[in-house]
Amino acid sequence: MNNLNSEHAIGIFDSGIGGLTVLREIKRLLPQEHIIYLGDTARVPYGTRSAQTVLKYSIANTDFLLRQNIKLLVIACNTASAVATDALRERYAIPVIEVITPGARGAVRSTRSRKVGIIGTETTIKSNAYQKAIRALNPQIEVFTRPCPLFVPLAEEGWCDPQDEIVRLTALRYLEELQGHGIDTLVLGCTHYPLLKGVIQKVMGDPVTLIDSAEETAREVEKLLEENGLLRAQTGKGTCSFFVTDIPHRFIETGKLFLGKEIETVQLIDIL
Repeated sequence: MNNLNSEHAIGIFDSGIGGLTVLREIKRLLPQEHIIYLGDTARVPYGTRSAQTVLKYSIANTDFLLRQNIKLLVIACNTASAVATDALRERYAIPVIEVITPGARGAVRSTRSRKVGIIGTETTIKSNAYQKAIRALNPQIEVFTRPCPLFVPLAEEGWCDPQDEIVRLTALRYLEELQGHGIDTLVLGCTHYPLLKGVIQKVMGDPVTLIDSAEETAREVEKLLEENGLLRAQTGKGTCSFFVTDIPHRFIETGKLFLGKEIETVQLIDIL
């Protein structure tokens, strides 16, 4: 940590654009921070890849971000968080934050019935990463999981309206099994899913609390930077730089849905 500088940027990577929900929450909480975002759009999705492949991609992404002089790495991808976090922490000296542990903490704080649901990609669910994280915090909590792969393309198409019959029926098909388990807390275990909060909440009902890992991760980032004296002075707004490995115009188009505002400039890079 001795070589890290508070003026350096926070580095974030994701397999594509979903991690922009994490960037949005970090920026909302820490507007003074510089942020560099890498979307590996040439190799998206990670959720259907093997663990070895996801780790290989994660190392390449991290190597690129480290060349930009970052002070903190955020793995804004649930799949990469599930399979690559330990290896990245062993390989690099920089602090690494992933999105699973913060989401697990939020779920443990929230639940009263000790019944928690997790939704995510196939790879995230099969990794059991959320189950392990939650049970490490409270072994008495029951965890129920459901992969929801179609939520990703729905979010990227902007089909998020709870009144849309296709969206509602898709959510109902995925979530009705979790309803039957009596959960009172549901973790959105994919960075795309916050865009579908409206329909997920409508299907699950108001008594079920939704845990947005992006919000929880932003709080974790603030805490770690503060503890290590790496918070940037609040002397103005920080900058955001965006890099992708394929089709920047598509990233700009769809990214607005995730970030909530226009992305002005995106640089295309080659790390393959």
